[in-house]
Amino acid sequence: MSLALTGGASAEVALTIYNENLAVVRDTLPVQLKAGENTLSYDRATAQVIPDSVVLRDPTGKAQFALQEQSYRNDPVSQGLLLSLFEGKEVPFQKVYPDGKVEMIKGKVVRSGYQPGGRQSSPVIETDKGLQFSLPGEPLFPSLGDDSILRPTLSWTLGAGEAVNFDAQLSYLSRGLTWEASYNLVAPEEGELVTLSGWITANNRSGTSFEKAKVKLVAGDVNVQPQMKSEMMMRASMAMDGAGSVEQKAFDDFHLYTLPRAITLRDQETKQVEFLRSAKVVAKKSYLYDPVTHRFHGGRNTGQLIESPSKDVAIYWNFSNTGENGLGVPMPAGTVRFYREDSADGNLEFVGENRIDHTPSKEELKIYTGNAFDLVGERKVTDFQNNDRESWARETIEITLKNRSKKVQTITAREHLWRWSNWEVESAEKFEKTDSNTIEFTRTLQPDEVQVIEYQVVYSWK
Repeated sequence: MSLALTGGASAEVALTIYNENLAVVRDTLPVQLKAGENTLSYDRATAQVIPDSVVLRDPTGKAQFALQEQSYRNDPVSQGLLLSLFEGKEVPFQKVYPDGKVEMIKGKVVRSGYQPGGRQSSPVIETDKGLQFSLPGEPLFPSLGDDSILRPTLSWTLGAGEAVNFDAQLSYLSRGLTWEASYNLVAPEEGELVTLSGWITANNRSGTSFEKAKVKLVAGDVNVQPQMKSEMMMRASMAMDGAGSVEQKAFDDFHLYTLPRAITLRDQETKQVEFLRSAKVVAKKSYLYDPVTHRFHGGRNTGQLIESPSKDVAIYWNFSNTGENGLGVPMPAGTVRFYREDSADGNLEFVGENRIDHTPSKEELKIYTGNAFDLVGERKVTDFQNNDRESWARETIEITLKNRSKKVQTITAREHLWRWSNWEVESAEKFEKTDSNTIEFTRTLQPDEVQVIEYQVVYSWK
């Protein structure tokens, strides 16, 4: 018995999509087996199936059958393939002239030019006028030819001791399906209370469309081997079903998001679903002047600093992913875009973007979005002394912060003490030590004010 199953025969399609260009595809197939050997085919597989991940089973465990053979084909019928199937045979060709005249030409396919998985060559067609290295017209094939398929197809040979009917569950891993999160943060022209909305964007480049699929999304860094079967991923495809808004829960060491309703995801389609919205997020803007790229890497550094320090003062948006701040949910990795509302016309203007990593609840986010136009920083070394005999070095730094805006601004100047691990700052300036080799000076500047920070650091090699 031979049984062909198409998309219309399936009862339910489900997808669990990962960040790593990978998805678990699950379908439910009604199967009717006769006693003896049966062949079963399914022509709705993706074009990027991982063949050794395919599992066909009775989820109830009651149906008795033996899976004898399994195969996957991804050579859908095309003009070149059909020409190869009709090599040595005569095929009618239809030629249409610009004036609308139609001429039928008979030609023998000497060489199709079709090379599976390789570079195509010119076809050779024999007509009553001789051999030609091009098609004399549009070929009209009498049939699809033997053993041809229209779509990527999975096939099985099944053995059954007696007739049995059941709903089989088909699961497999496929490339070509991805998802990521994106966030829009809308701020008023003045103030710190902003609206944050989060969107899930799913992309289908698998070669197959999915009609009314139940979709789950896994957020986290799942390790994927080139050839693998992941029991954890198969478990994910059988997890919770959602209703209403997008639901999320911790799953294994990751987070699983379930879309509230079945969606149609066509091949080559991008689809978006909102999963997060809060109009009560306090997001504060800060400014950082961090001009030196040198860092301490474990060795003694006594040479002069050879670089031209940047004058740019970076802009950062800072907010807490907490319930008290209107959030408190796991935030998948993605791009955060910031908009300001122009009070003059009410329009939103784009003011920067950056990516965030997977961020658990109760964590702080600090996102760089660009450099401030009216804030300027300058840094120079005013003195450097190195005494090898007494094993010390002394360096004097001068930092100038300028506020050319019409508002009061607070700027943090960050300094990296990169010459050695043993150091001491000799300065009357107030600073904060943020790690073993980093200090910060925070200053508030009035409109058009300039402040100079000078400090001296002594490194000891003893």
